[in-house]
Amino acid sequence: MADQDDDDRLYHIVINDEEQYSIWFADREPPLGWKVVGEPGLKQACLDRINELWTDMRPLSLRRAMEAAEQPAAG
Repeated sequence: MADQDDDDRLYHIVINDEEQYSIWFADREPPLGWKVVGEPGLKQACLDRINELWTDMRPLSLRRAMEAAEQPAAG
């Protein structure tokens, strides 16, 4: 079994409509519902960048719902 440190393939960072991040092989089209963010890089570099970008793990729809619930009711 290959060690992850030996992984010299290139990856893309991908993001979905819920602003959730993942990595995907750079030589493949991203899965449906995901779009590429930035340039390809080594796996660990992509994971490190995701760690910087993805500071709120809640899906976008949940964040919006929680923000709406915090708003005072109009009346």
